[in-house]
Amino acid sequence: MAMDDKKLRQDVIDELAFEPSLNAETVGVAAERGIVTLSGHVESYPQKMAAERAVWRVKGVKGIAQEIEVRLPGHKRRADDEIAQRAISILAWNTEVPADAVKVRVSEGWVTLTGDVSWNHQRLAAERAVRELSGVVGIINRIELASPVQPSDVKQRIAAALARHAKVEADRIGIAVDGGTVTLTGDVDNWDERVAVEGAAWSVNGVRSVVDRLHIV
Repeated sequence: MAMDDKKLRQDVIDELAFEPSLNAETVGVAAERGIVTLSGHVESYPQKMAAERAVWRVKGVKGIAQEIEVRLPGHKRRADDEIAQRAISILAWNTEVPADAVKVRVSEGWVTLTGDVSWNHQRLAAERAVRELSGVVGIINRIELASPVQPSDVKQRIAAALARHAKVEADRIGIAVDGGTVTLTGDVDNWDERVAVEGAAWSVNGVRSVVDRLHIV
């Protein structure tokens, strides 16, 4: 392992230990050329996501291979039908998610979300709503965006959104639009900037998918 990878691995270990929501002792860390692999196990799906967010906070991380297993303690395990019913109920109460737009299927603690919504923030809100439910070990979000594709000004709208964003150097980002699919290319300095660029693309009505080919330099 190169010295840079050794330092990156230790920085990730330290950041995981600093994260109060998980037990870092059960999480394994490897690093190679800026790619961090997480292994081991945690007691809940939110802890798995917290570990991933912690890694992205570390300078020098270019990618993550997420191999952490969720091992629910016995008292937190739930039957699939119970998880499904609770997920349906919490989605019905969520004001961001259109009524009856999302369908839920649960198999061995894995929740699959399907359906159609108009905006990406609604799609993400549905996932956030069920993420914290007890018994959930993972989420597969297959909700699709049903918004009609806007005219050819989609690219200009995204470029304008990037130009307004304080964290993004817009002239370093390439934007290609094919129907409702936006492909992003170019270089960013860190993960926060990458997330900001993706967010700008998703904020434009008519965008149904975003292909992220950005590189962290």
